[in-house]
Amino acid sequence: MVEMELEVKLNTGTSRTSAVGQTNAQQRDVKGAVEKRKRKRLETSSVVLQETTVGVASGKSIRSLRQQTRAPTYDEDLLDAVIDQQLGGTPFPARGRKRKPLSVEKEVDVEAMIAASIGFPRESLTEEEIEAGVVASAGSLEQANYIVVRNHILAKWRENVNAWLDEDTVMESIRSQHKSLVAAAYKFLSTFGYINFGVAPAIKSRIPEEATKATVIIIGAGLAGLAAARQLLAFGHKVIVLEGRQRPGGRVYTKKMVGEGLAAAADLGGSVVTGIHGNPLGVLARQLGFPLHKIREKCPLYQPGGLPVKEEMDARVEAQFNKLLDRASKWREEMNTVADSISLGTTLETLREDAGVAVNAEERQLFDWHLANLEYANAGLLSNLSLAFWDQDDPYEMGGDHCFLPGGNVRLVAALAEGVPIFYGKTIHTIRYSSEGVQVIAGEQIFEGDMALCTAPLGVLKREAIKFEPELPVRKIDAIKRLGFGLLNKVVMLFSHPFWGAELDTFGHLAESTNRRGEFFLFYSYAAVSGGPLLLALVAGEAAINFECMPPIEAVTRVLSVLRGIYEPRGVKVPDPIQTVCTRWGGDSLCYGSYSNVAVGASGDDYDILAECVGDGRLFFAGEATNRRYPATMHGAFLSGLREAGNITTFAGSRIVSSKGERGIQKDIQSFATILVDIFKEPDLQFGCFSVVFDPQTNDLKSYVIVRLTIGKGERKEEPESSPTDQQSVHLYTIISRRQAFELLELRGGDKLRLIYLSDKLGVKLVGRRGLGVIGDGIVSVTKWNRAARKVNSPLNITPVTSFAAKTPKSQ
Repeated sequence: MVEMELEVKLNTGTSRTSAVGQTNAQQRDVKGAVEKRKRKRLETSSVVLQETTVGVASGKSIRSLRQQTRAPTYDEDLLDAVIDQQLGGTPFPARGRKRKPLSVEKEVDVEAMIAASIGFPRESLTEEEIEAGVVASAGSLEQANYIVVRNHILAKWRENVNAWLDEDTVMESIRSQHKSLVAAAYKFLSTFGYINFGVAPAIKSRIPEEATKATVIIIGAGLAGLAAARQLLAFGHKVIVLEGRQRPGGRVYTKKMVGEGLAAAADLGGSVVTGIHGNPLGVLARQLGFPLHKIREKCPLYQPGGLPVKEEMDARVEAQFNKLLDRASKWREEMNTVADSISLGTTLETLREDAGVAVNAEERQLFDWHLANLEYANAGLLSNLSLAFWDQDDPYEMGGDHCFLPGGNVRLVAALAEGVPIFYGKTIHTIRYSSEGVQVIAGEQIFEGDMALCTAPLGVLKREAIKFEPELPVRKIDAIKRLGFGLLNKVVMLFSHPFWGAELDTFGHLAESTNRRGEFFLFYSYAAVSGGPLLLALVAGEAAINFECMPPIEAVTRVLSVLRGIYEPRGVKVPDPIQTVCTRWGGDSLCYGSYSNVAVGASGDDYDILAECVGDGRLFFAGEATNRRYPATMHGAFLSGLREAGNITTFAGSRIVSSKGERGIQKDIQSFATILVDIFKEPDLQFGCFSVVFDPQTNDLKSYVIVRLTIGKGERKEEPESSPTDQQSVHLYTIISRRQAFELLELRGGDKLRLIYLSDKLGVKLVGRRGLGVIGDGIVSVTKWNRAARKVNSPLNITPVTSFAAKTPKSQ
C-alpha cells in the first residue's frame, strides 16, 4: 500500500491530506448505512418473513439501523435482553425485576431464538448439517431431538464465550440417552466454528505446541484468512499466512490520525458491526472486554443549500420510495426468470416515472438520496444490480443494533493476528494445485503445502491477478465474472473540535444533481469512539468511481463546502481539518474495490460456486464474496474463514483415513527426497557450497545439469560418512547448462560472486526440491538408474522420460 502525503492549502490554513489505496469487508457499513430502506422484502426460501414498521420523522429516531424483517417467532427485544444479561447487565425479562426460572418450554424457545440469530433454522437442519450427516434420517424424531440439542449447545457456549465448552459439560444438562446426538452436534458445531472459536485465553490455550496435521497455506491475512488460521492451528495443522500488505486486516484498516496534540482512530475500510445478535465479531469483542458503541438512529438530512429537509416531505418521499421497492418485488415475481436480465435501477426509474413520484427538484434530490443509500448498501450502481437477486441475503441478516468498536476494528484484527505465522509483503501471482499438494508463488519464492486457502478479494480474481495452474473450473470462472464487485470511498477528517455536536452519529446531505447523488451523501461521526473529533464522509455509486480520479485537495474542498453550507448559517464555524485522508479502494491492486454484490445475470448461487473447493480438496476459497448469507460484511468474511477451516480439516481427516493412495504419494515424495540426497553424495562437480550433477546420458555442453547450493555451513570439506550435515543444512537447487556449470566452477571470488553470477547473469532462481520440474525429475531418475546399473556391472539402455532440449526452462 502506497500512501501519498500532500499539503493542502485551504482558506484559513494548511491541512495535510493523503490519498490512500486501501482495502475487506469495506462493507455495507451499516448494512445500508441508515439501512437498505427495504421495507418489504421478497419472501425467499422457506423462511416466512414479517414486516416491521419503522417510524418516520426527520431528525428523530427515524432512519433505523435495525434489521426490518425476521421470522415471526424471532423476538428482538428478548434477544437484546439475553445479550444484556450475557454482558453482565440486568437479567431478562424485565429491568429491575427478579428473574424467575424459565420453564423448559420457554428455555427451549429462547435457545431456538439464539440459534436463529446465529443462522440456524428453528425446525429444520441446515444444508451443511445434512451434508455432514448429523442424523440418520431427515424429518424424524431423531432430527427434532438433535435440533433441541444443537440449540442448547449454541446457547450454552454463548452464555460464556470466554470458556471452552466440552462434551461432558453439555451432557450435564442432557439425558444420557441422547449422548450420540450430543456427540454429532458438538462435532459439527466445533468443526465449523460455531462454538469454541475466538481469542479468549481458554480458546488460545487449546492450540497444540506441535502441529501434527496437514500443512495449509493461507493467501491473505484479512478477517477470513485470520479466522481460518486460528481455527486450523487449534485443530493441529501447520499453517502459514501470506499477505501482500505490510499489515494484517485486508480491507479492514484503521489509520491513526494525529495533529496538534490530538489523535484519533479512523476505520478506512470495514467499520460497522452490522447487527449484534449472533455476530461472531460481537463474540470477539466480548472475549477481549471491548465495549461496543450502539449507532444512534437519529439521522437528519440536509438539502444542497444546507437547510434541513422538511419533515413532511421526508416522510412522504421515503414512503413513496418504499412503495416502489414493493412494486419492484411484485414485478420480479410476475416476470419470473425474465427478471434475471433486468437491473434494479432500470426498474425503479420506470416505476418512478409511471407513478409520477419525485417530479419536482426538491423531491427528486431526496429520492436520489435514498437511491444513493441503496448503492452504498450494495457497493454498486443500481443500473448494474440484479432485480431478481440483489437482496437475496436479506432473510439471513444479523439482528440487533449496529455498532462501532471504539478504537477501531484494528483491535480485533490485532488480537486475531497474534501468534499466527504471517509473512508480509508476499503478493501472490501463481497458485498451483494437484492431487499431490499445492505450490503458492510470491515473487521468486515458492511455498509448498498439502492444501491452500485463497481469500483474495473478488476484485483480484476478476482482474486475473492470480494465475491458477491448472485453470479454475469453468463454472467457477463464470461465477467470478457474473458477480459484481463495487466501490465505496471515504473522506476522513480530523478536526480541532466536534463542531457538529455530540448528539449525532450520522447525518445526510442531498446532492443537486442525480449523477452526484452519492457524493458525500452520508456523514459518520466518530467523535464518541475514535478518541478524537473525527468525521467521515461517504462516497457511493457513480460518485465513488469518479472520486478515484479526483485530486484530494478538490475532494476536501468540496466536503468542507458541504459542511459549511449546513453549519455556518446556524452560526457554527467550520474550521479547516488538521489532517484528512481520502481512500482509493478501486485503485488498490490488492483488492480493486470494496465488496461484492449480485449483478445482472448473477444470483446467490454464484457465491456458493465461488466457495467450492477444487483439486479434490486441495485448494479452498473464503472471503465475503464466498458467503451467500452474509456477503459484503465483515462478519461474512470471518464466518467464511471458520467454514473453510472446518472443510479443510474434514478433507484432511478423510484423506488420511480412507486414502491409501495418498500415503503412497507421501512415500513417493519422501523417496524422491532420499534419491536426491543419494545422488548428490557423488556429485560430478563440487566447489565451495555448490555441488553439480550432470545428465549421465550425454557429454553435450548444452545439456542440463542440477546445481545444489548448501546453506548452513562454510566452505565444503571432506566429511565422514556419518556426518549429519545433510540433516542440519538447507539445500536449494536450480537447473543450468553443463557449460554454465563449468563457468561457475572457474569463477573467482567465492560463493557470493557465484550467487550473483547465477541471479544477475544467468537469471535463474534457486528453488526447493519440488521446484525442479520435469527436467530435474528426469535428470534424477536417469542418474539413479545409471548408477544402479554401474554397481551391478550391467549397463542399462535408458530412455529418458523428458527430452532435454537445450532451452531455458520456464522455472528459470
